[in-house]
Amino acid sequence: MMRVWLLLLGALATVGFAFIVLVAVPGVMLQDVPRPAQLQPYTAEQARGREVYIANGCVYCHSQQIRDPAFTTDVQRGWGNRATVPADYVYDRPHLLGTMRTGPDLINVGQRLPDEGWQLLHLYNPRTVVPWSIMPAYPYLFAVRDSASVGPDAMALAAYLISLKRDYPVTAPAGARDSAGRRVAHTMP
Repeated sequence: MMRVWLLLLGALATVGFAFIVLVAVPGVMLQDVPRPAQLQPYTAEQARGREVYIANGCVYCHSQQIRDPAFTTDVQRGWGNRATVPADYVYDRPHLLGTMRTGPDLINVGQRLPDEGWQLLHLYNPRTVVPWSIMPAYPYLFAVRDSASVGPDAMALAAYLISLKRDYPVTAPAGARDSAGRRVAHTMP
């Protein structure tokens, strides 16, 4: 009987330690992340588009994070001009970082492809604008379901995608180091 309690106590200690290290400490560290002046809250239409993005599982194939150029080719691919930082996600709850990259990263898609017509055509039939695309078509997003609906979900999703622009400069955090290990004391590009 003593071993069962010891096992349960060990399991509880392990879960508690993991919670503290993986949830509580990062939560406290990121509690007061300052909002960059260039980052604006989502409009009602963009927020609705974000809901459509989540509901359709876009996060399963697309990430929303440019990784450090020292480790990946994200910047060289043209997905952004700098690695994303916590301040880029101030208005995002839940965060949609994603882990899969079946499709391209979308954190700066509004900068790369700001044309609403292109976004709508791509949502309706991706192979129309990108012949080799494996993205499924979403023609049902264009249907108006009832007279009370504000508009098609496709318009809101396109507005959300166009709002994804994290190309403004950010200040490197205190004590930050570059890929060569040197202290960074300037604004990142």
